Parts: sequence; structure tokens; C-alpha cells
Amino acid sequence: MPVRWILAILAALLMLPTLAGAQSSNFEERPDLGRFFDAAGITGTFAMHDVQGNTLTLVHPARALRRDVPASTFKIANSLIALETGAVADVDEVLPYGGKPQPFPQWERDMSMREAIRASNVPVYQEVARRIGLERMRGMLERLGYGNADPGDVVDRFWLDGPLEISAVEQARFVAALATNALPLTDRSQTQVREILLMEEIDGAKLYGKTGWAFYEDKTDLGWFVGWVERDGRIFAFALNMDMTEIEQAGLRIALAKRFLGELGAL
Repeated sequence: MPVRWILAILAALLMLPTLAGAQSSNFEERPDLGRFFDAAGITGTFAMHDVQGNTLTLVHPARALRRDVPASTFKIANSLIALETGAVADVDEVLPYGGKPQPFPQWERDMSMREAIRASNVPVYQEVARRIGLERMRGMLERLGYGNADPGDVVDRFWLDGPLEISAVEQARFVAALATNALPLTDRSQTQVREILLMEEIDGAKLYGKTGWAFYEDKTDLGWFVGWVERDGRIFAFALNMDMTEIEQAGLRIALAKRFLGELGAL
């Protein structure tokens, strides 16, 4: 591995959440696992933080350190900030979608954050962001250390179009802190958001997560899957991002992440 990437990864490790007084101090590059991306004809990266094992594992580390827009994975942070600021009472408060035609019929109704995060309902979460407001949003992003923490000047588009950006390593760091209740937020906010992120249980393991899809006109679309596995008292936080050139590739975000998690003993 080039020295510059070793130094960059070491710097990223210093940013990982502290648990029981010990920071993560080990990293492992797994170029062999790139075969899963190759077999699918996909270019991407995967980062996994074994919290109790104090290890960060990276597939294609250069890309893992590159920042991109979070797209709908920002619904995790948006939910936390909404609860913490009181912009939304709880994850079951019904929120308006705005009444305008949407690209997906399932978005064309009011719903709670509990339901909206599963449907990845953009207009509902845009309403959430407007309730929070730009200045409170900026302050909370800085408190959370979320990527470049820059919401720009448009409160309801910055996670879709930029300027907000975050890397796969930073995403894994962020959800590791959420999974372990280590974010600088109330227990209530973190507990409620963890609850709505639970996707499924697999052989005694719980998989939590959120997908994202950044649409571009001038370059290749970007797919995300961010979350963590809770198994036998251990937390494995992860982030996958990948280029998407066809709509059919959307399902590969979760499928590939499960392959990596299985190979690394997390799932």
C-alpha cells in the first residue's frame, strides 16, 4: 500500500469513536475481497469497523477515504438532529410530504420518520430539514463531526446535491458511535433512531442500515449502504459505496455488503 494511504488511514483511525477508553488502532487492507466487486462488474469500496476488536478493515482504501454526498443515508443524521432539536417530537409523529407529485407513488402521502426512512421518502425528510433550519443544522453537523459538516445555503437539498460530503470511513465511524450510544446526543434520540434502522435478523444477528442513491447528470450515479451488525454483544459498523450505471444494480448495495460482512465474520 502506498505510504500516503497508510498515513491517511492512520489519520482516519484517530477519528474513530472511543470505547472503554481505547481508540481503534489497527487497520487491515483486504484487496482480495475486491473480487466481489469485480464479479459484479462494479467499482466501489467497503469499510468495516470492528468496534470491540479495535480494527478498521478496508476494501479499496483510496476510495474509502474519498468524500461523496451521502444521499439518503443522511436520513440517519437528519432523524437524530430532528429529535435532538425538538423539530420532530418522536419517530411516530406524522409529517406532511407537501402535496406535490413525486417520482414514486409511495412518497405521495404523509408519514412518520419510522415509515419514511423505510420508504426513503425524500419530501418528508425535506420537511424535517426545513423544520430544523439551516443554522441549527449547521451547528448539529459540526457537533456530530459529520463529514465536512457543510450544509451550504439550501436546507432541503444539501445531502442530495452537496456541498455536504462524507467518506465511507467517516460513515462507518458515525454509525459505530450511534450503535454504541456514543454520539454527543441524548440517549432518547439515539435509541429511537437505532430502533427505526433495524432491517432484519439473520441467524441471531441484527442488521441495521440505510441505503442511499445519488443521481447525477454529468457523472456516474453513486450507491450507498451504511449500517452495522450486532451479534453476540459485538458491533461491526460498515459503509459501502459503489458506482451505479444501471437501475438494476441498486439491489447490489445490500447484497454486496452482506457478502463482505459474511467474509469478515460479522454476519
